[in-house]
Amino acid sequence: MEEYIEVGGRRIGEGYPSFIIAEMSGNHNMDYERAVEIIHKAKEAGVDAIKLQTYTADTITLDSDQECFKTGEDTLWSGTTLYKLYQQAYTPWEWQPKLKKIADDLGILLFSSPFDLSAVDFLEKMQVPAYKIASFEITDIPLIRKVAKTGKPIFISTGIARMEDIELAIEVCAEEGNEQIVFLKCTSEYPAPYEEMNLHMIPNIKETFGCIAGLSDHSMGDEIAIAATALGAKVIEKHFTLSRADGGVDSAFSMEVEEMKQMVTKIRNVEKALGKVSYQLDKKQKEARKGARSLFVCADMKKGEIFTEKNVRSVRPGAGLHTKYYEEIIGKRATKDLYYAEPLRYSDIEW
Repeated sequence: MEEYIEVGGRRIGEGYPSFIIAEMSGNHNMDYERAVEIIHKAKEAGVDAIKLQTYTADTITLDSDQECFKTGEDTLWSGTTLYKLYQQAYTPWEWQPKLKKIADDLGILLFSSPFDLSAVDFLEKMQVPAYKIASFEITDIPLIRKVAKTGKPIFISTGIARMEDIELAIEVCAEEGNEQIVFLKCTSEYPAPYEEMNLHMIPNIKETFGCIAGLSDHSMGDEIAIAATALGAKVIEKHFTLSRADGGVDSAFSMEVEEMKQMVTKIRNVEKALGKVSYQLDKKQKEARKGARSLFVCADMKKGEIFTEKNVRSVRPGAGLHTKYYEEIIGKRATKDLYYAEPLRYSDIEW
């Protein structure tokens, strides 16, 4: 696997800032101008990329009201069929090249999740810089193979994946000479409960599969994304809307503009705080160390007088002898007169 991948000139991997994706999904509510505004607001929020979904109801499912095509009862989308849901949620394909042009002009990356082979052909004509394989498509091997053949970076969500699904996706991509893969830990619930996020999977995915790991986050708030960053996630994806009050198929678990801005700021602060592993002191730390404890004379002493706990103490600041000598000093004699608040020196002790 690659140590880093590059998407539109941005490097993703160890030593580089987290790549933050705002997922538009169906939050445009079938309003083109709203989709445009979402892109502008995503740029304003400071994310690296905006992501679309490229499908139609006909390319993603079948128009059937058989039981297996009905939406689950315990979801945000209960009481309908998959076909009707996707009719409501899809992003019109004629919008997508225009939206990419707007994103390009704004300096924000735009790419998409294809849901069938024709969508890949369509997105290739748009010259998207990367692809996303959604959680439920990790089992679609022909789709993964076609995306891998483009040679472009691939973000793959692991929401419903078994280990063998991840291994097979890697194998298929490798067969096509594409090792530019990022696996995104994902919990396929909407919204996702905190107790089911299992963020420890992120460093494990990186270690087990030797790849870049990230998070596709459907939880509420920004805590999970920030924690994931601290655990080594190099990609963070969150659903994004102008306002949850506006409604829409995914609005209930999407971030609003100010929330996204705050999350981006917090992630960047966490990245600064993570720093590097080093036991060497920098200039500021060396200066601060002067305030550490050391041995001082705490009562006037005459030459030859014995050091006791009454006349020598470990106190701040650090101008005196190291405190590791304290036990050795007790019982020894002073080589000269010493005075209260004088830092103790090695030469002051008759060793």
